[in-house]
Amino acid sequence: MASFALFIFTLVALSSSCSYAIGPQNNKTLLSLASRPIGINYGRLGNNLPSPYQSINLVKSIKAGHVKLYNADQETLMLLSQTNLYVTIMVPNNQIISIGADQAAADNWVNTNVLPHYPQTRIRFVLVGNEILSYNSDQDKQIWANLVPAMRKIVNSLRARGIHNIKVGTPLAMDVLRSSFPPSNGTFREEVAAPVMLPLLKFLNGTNSFFFLDVYPYFPWSTDPVNNHLDFALFESNSTYTDPQTGLVYTNLLDQMLDSVIFAMTKLGYPNVRLAISETGWPNSGDIDETGANIFNAATYNRNLIKKMTANPPLGTPARRGSPIPTFLFSLFNENQKPGSGTERHWGILNPNGTQIYDIDLSGTRPVSSLGSLPKPNNNVPFKGNVWCVAVEGANETELGQALDFACGRSNATCAALAPGRECYAPVSVTWHASYAFSSYWAQFRNQSSQCYFNGLARETTTNPGNEQCKFPSVTL
Repeated sequence: MASFALFIFTLVALSSSCSYAIGPQNNKTLLSLASRPIGINYGRLGNNLPSPYQSINLVKSIKAGHVKLYNADQETLMLLSQTNLYVTIMVPNNQIISIGADQAAADNWVNTNVLPHYPQTRIRFVLVGNEILSYNSDQDKQIWANLVPAMRKIVNSLRARGIHNIKVGTPLAMDVLRSSFPPSNGTFREEVAAPVMLPLLKFLNGTNSFFFLDVYPYFPWSTDPVNNHLDFALFESNSTYTDPQTGLVYTNLLDQMLDSVIFAMTKLGYPNVRLAISETGWPNSGDIDETGANIFNAATYNRNLIKKMTANPPLGTPARRGSPIPTFLFSLFNENQKPGSGTERHWGILNPNGTQIYDIDLSGTRPVSSLGSLPKPNNNVPFKGNVWCVAVEGANETELGQALDFACGRSNATCAALAPGRECYAPVSVTWHASYAFSSYWAQFRNQSSQCYFNGLARETTTNPGNEQCKFPSVTL
């Protein structure tokens, strides 16, 4: 998942109109895929998650219609053969170059990951890579160049084996756009528009596949939660926004973001490529400075999203009224080993023990009003005050010692107060020293994107962990 940090407010003239038409057979296929309940992303970056067997039963219990894997795990695919769930599997980023360069590599991938399970496991999508255009090292750009060739070779392999009902795509984040506001100003980044997006759109159009988008209204809203309207991001607003170029009227932030991609595709000459949402959701918790990440907002967003995306007839977006959009919610579990800020580990609708974090029904058959009550949010406005970074309770002392060495090793100033005889030396314990080192390191390097995480050994607190003799460094928000 990649963060879409902000909207770029740049106006350009709209070069073509946005139309949408699909043939009867394609329409039938699309309606079949999109009329099912919402899909769920099943990530496994946690050391406390249920087994695949238990997890698949949990997917069924929340009435999902589709499950998306971040790999092609053989055990999970075998277990899914015993269900009625549609399934999406993924080609890892690190295999794109080899598959793009060699049809035999594509054949081998399909022979290994599709044929042993198909058609008993109802595989419907193969996604090649994950948000690859969000990374731009020289190696990443080599992956960019091989993306569409790899997708073509996967399709060739599937068709050579008589498989025609598996669509091939690739999920991209909103940062594929140079500008996205107003929606009519949606434009792809210059460095990817011609070399990557044009051949990608040609491929998707020619194979009647979908443009898969990871789209998170939380990120643009949270860049300025004081002036951005939370209700507009949560589908709860009575206010509207009218695009000055098109006159299209928007009632929520998600539609604005989706239509910005539609207009970007239209400007490259492909107005009819269908959209699918490969990831969307709202964090149920996060770091202290991550405003609005709470259970109330997460449940409200996801419940209203399900209501919108399972409506019959389909609602579509202002630029594509009535068009169904296959949608995958992110994610099944909170995943405690995901690096980065606190929200990264808190997108789940289930706790690792399988209980629901909040009441939700992915089938969309239960009215929102019948779902359980929610805890009142307490962080919908930015926190103001001091924050410290301390060791989590019960952390392994050996691991804490290693993290302590890391935190103290970058700068002599970080842990100077921990030296024998200095003000923070006592009490002499790994936990005390690690907490001081974490707070000092975080305060010193936070502006360089350091996180209060330390491989899961640290947490943020608003309670001053220091004492009269030892003053812990803090971050002021």
